[in-house]
Amino acid sequence: MENQNNKVILITGGSKGIGFGVAEALLKQGHKVAITSRSQDAADSAVEQLKSSGDILGIAADVKSLQSQQAAVQKIIDKWGKLDVLVANAGVGHFAPIDELDEDSWLDTIDTNLTGVFYSVKATVEHIKAAQGYIFTISSLAGTNFFAGGAAYNASKFGLTGFTQAMMLDLRKYNVKVSTIMPGSVATHFNEHKPDQEKDAWKIQPEDIGKLVVDMLDMHERTLPSKIEIRPTLPK
Repeated sequence: MENQNNKVILITGGSKGIGFGVAEALLKQGHKVAITSRSQDAADSAVEQLKSSGDILGIAADVKSLQSQQAAVQKIIDKWGKLDVLVANAGVGHFAPIDELDEDSWLDTIDTNLTGVFYSVKATVEHIKAAQGYIFTISSLAGTNFFAGGAAYNASKFGLTGFTQAMMLDLRKYNVKVSTIMPGSVATHFNEHKPDQEKDAWKIQPEDIGKLVVDMLDMHERTLPSKIEIRPTLPK
C-alpha cells in the first residue's frame, strides 16, 4: 500500500471506546472514515464530536446481520466511491462461570465478536481486494490467555485470532494486508465500565490503539505485522 493519507476506512463499533479513538487518529491523518453503531443516535453523536477532525460518516448497522453490513458498505461506496480499509472493532463481553452462563449471553458474544467479524469481512472484502487494502481485527489478549468466567469471551477471541490469521494467509496473494490487534486492559466503556481519567491512567488509552493503526498503515508494503499483542506497561 502506498503511504497516502486519502484512504476510505470503515470502523465497526466506532461511536465510543477503541473504535472512536482509532477514528479520531485516522481522521487527523487525512483519511475519510465511516463509523458504525447499532444506534443512529450514537453514531450521530460521535460524528458531531469528530467532524472537526475530518471527513466522517456515521451509519446505523448491526454486525450480527450480513445484510446490515452490506447496506452500510453501499452507503460508503455511494459517498466516496471506494473502500480501502476495514477495522473490525465491534465487540461485546458477557462473563460468567460455565454453570451460570446462559444461552443468550453465549450467542450474543459469539455472534458479535466472531460471526460479526465474518460478516464485516464478507461485506467488504471484494472492495478491499480491489484497493489492495488492509483489514484489521480487534481481538484481545483473551484470544491467547484463558481465565475463569471467560468461556464465551475467550472462545470468541480465540476464534477471532485464528480466523484473522487464516484470513491473512488467504488474502495476501491479492496484496491485501491483514492484522489482528490484541489489547489488554483499555480505558473504555466495555462491559459497562465508566472510564475514569485518574483511576484508568495506567491502562492503554483508545488513542494509543489509534496511533498503532496509523503506524501500521504507514508501514512499508513489504512488511506485515500480522499479530500484535499490546498491554499496559505497568498493570495493576
